[in-house]
Amino acid sequence: MTTATTDGEPGAAALGDETPVVVELDGRASLPELTVLLHQGCDRAEDGRRAAALLLRLSNPGVWPEDLGIHQVNRWERAVRRLELLGALTVCTVDGMCGAAALDVLLAADRRIAGSGLRIMLHDRDGMPWPGMTLYRLAHQAGAAQTRRLLLRGDGPDAEAALALGLVDEISDDPARAEVVLGELGRVRPAEMAIRRRLVLEAMTTSYEDAIGPHLAACDRSLRGGGQAGELAL
Repeated sequence: MTTATTDGEPGAAALGDETPVVVELDGRASLPELTVLLHQGCDRAEDGRRAAALLLRLSNPGVWPEDLGIHQVNRWERAVRRLELLGALTVCTVDGMCGAAALDVLLAADRRIAGSGLRIMLHDRDGMPWPGMTLYRLAHQAGAAQTRRLLLRGDGPDAEAALALGLVDEISDDPARAEVVLGELGRVRPAEMAIRRRLVLEAMTTSYEDAIGPHLAACDRSLRGGGQAGELAL
């Protein structure tokens, strides 16, 4: 079994002038191992001397292991939340069966590329929907009604269904597609991207009255030159 974090890879396209950090997450690894790898990737992506983008490659995703403890789950959830709020652009690729920790990572990424063989698994080893923050993200991204339907299905959505639900952004079997996407994104300023992403995430649970202050602050930052004219809007 191989689980590794690297600072880019041969032939990787640059985001602006930077090469993305690449993290390989092998679903056969233990949850503590995956937690460490995810934090290491976030550390490197946020290091000003390194890349401003994080490319996550998911492989061999499976179900939650039987010997998992709740403290390990809590540490994992914190790592995924860090990824979700990361001050860098995140791109994720996955193919085949996608469940457990891999599904958490997929739903937390900015851009998601699925292979044509994708099949999302929502159930744990007991055949019941895993009650972690996967459900929370699914409800926010696909809607409560759609999530309820997914929970009652015997099988999970395939690539086409996941695309229709907005759980993935595109379907491609090209191994180099992720690097192409990063190149297409152009010069995205990670700090500004992080601010806008957080505003979107908080919009689902924040009233207009509570949200307008942070939004105006972000507008003021942009007007004062914190943003960059012509910068790509995701």
